[in-house]
Amino acid sequence: MKQKLIPIIAVVIGIVAFILTSQYLKAKVDEVQKAKELIYKNAKMVEVVVARNNIPSGTTISADDLAAKDFFEAQLPDRVVMRSEYKYIVGKKAESEISAKKPILWDYIVGGSATHTGLAPKIKPGMRAISLPIGGANAVSGMIQPNNQIDVLGTFNMPLKTNPTQTETVTLTMLQDVTVLAVGQTMADQAFDGKKAKSTSYSTVTLEVTPKEAELLVFVQQLRGAMTLALRNPNDPSFEKDLPEINFDKMEKSLPELNAYRQQKIRFKKSL
Repeated sequence: MKQKLIPIIAVVIGIVAFILTSQYLKAKVDEVQKAKELIYKNAKMVEVVVARNNIPSGTTISADDLAAKDFFEAQLPDRVVMRSEYKYIVGKKAESEISAKKPILWDYIVGGSATHTGLAPKIKPGMRAISLPIGGANAVSGMIQPNNQIDVLGTFNMPLKTNPTQTETVTLTMLQDVTVLAVGQTMADQAFDGKKAKSTSYSTVTLEVTPKEAELLVFVQQLRGAMTLALRNPNDPSFEKDLPEINFDKMEKSLPELNAYRQQKIRFKKSL
């Protein structure tokens, strides 16, 4: 009888040991999961650019090659390309093979690595870079960063149309949805490295414009007009048509209309 009980007892002990071990391991897994949740509870998530598929070295990168993916900021390497910068690498060539689903670094892009310094390689073909003496409050209190989208407004003393011997102060929007290439000496791949805080103090802003727009901006500088930048949402490519020239008379007559228009746009955005 005892000989029959021994195997049964061994099996029972084995089952009990298996159950206790399973419970212990599950408890440990739960502890690890809770620890991970605690670690990442306040961790900052950032959206970066990844390759949809493998991009061979020397390939010209298109928008279809790129996708966005969220990562914890702490797990990202230096010089990663942020979601807001994807337009900046479209049309550039891959300096080395870029693996699918992995964050794209500036070092993988021709013109973005340490061996390709300077601004020139970052200018899109057919476009020009021009620097404007704008800083401080005229650059949204120094909060404009490389690769932001902005509008350029100008204020000038211009001859009256009815009496060219007299002048009046006029403000108008000259350019809309313009890409900022650099602020001061800081370019996009330096401003968004994700690790070092950049100074907001600068006195010049470099814009990417067409050759015709470059002529316009140079002419405006010669007029010694005051230029101001208006910061745009990066996902807003809208173009405002028929913007008026604002002088004192126009301002006085248009304030109710301008306020009503702004409230209308706010209500429309909230309803979306």
